[in-house]
Amino acid sequence: MSAEESLDELAALAEAAGAVVVGRILQRRVHPDPASYLGAGKLVEVSAAREALNYTIVIVDDPLSPAQQLRLERELGVKVLDRSALILDIFASRARSHEAALQVELAQHRYLLPRLRGQWRHLERLEGAIGARGPGETQLETDRRLIGGRIARLQRGLESVRRQRALHRRRRARQGVSVVALVGYANSGKSSLLRALAGAEVLIADQPFATLD
Repeated sequence: MSAEESLDELAALAEAAGAVVVGRILQRRVHPDPASYLGAGKLVEVSAAREALNYTIVIVDDPLSPAQQLRLERELGVKVLDRSALILDIFASRARSHEAALQVELAQHRYLLPRLRGQWRHLERLEGAIGARGPGETQLETDRRLIGGRIARLQRGLESVRRQRALHRRRRARQGVSVVALVGYANSGKSSLLRALAGAEVLIADQPFATLD
């Protein structure tokens, strides 16, 4: 897939999440900048485009480290997502089954956990001030414990769902019920094929991840 094709797909994902794409910028370099993902000149270009495009969010096609995401948000003054966060947001809005909802929430918490420090950086700058010694780190550790506990509960919930599914699978095998899976890339026509083959009342839309379960 070329860079332009990948950006076309990213635009389709953004639109599936409810965004309106107002522009795109492509930078060609051997490796992303380890600190800010974009090079210094390109970062200035993206920042300057905000006045003309009036964008309110920037979506990056590649994975961002927590440090890169924080730096971009600080430099651009808007929320910054990478492709993984965008897809998780779409999944969260489309998940219907109990298992899918658990899986998506688990993935979201795992994605958020290493990014917590950036969320509380504004409080860490207050350390040492009278009446404000250490609140950032305290809140950071509290949030880590809360998210860690939620991750553990989600994992237990998923394990319970999987045990139930295994029981159902064995029951179907005993009854001689065949199970067929339709496997394909996002927006490749799986739902259309399912409706054509089985008459299933499933959503059909020309967008990635229109259905998830």
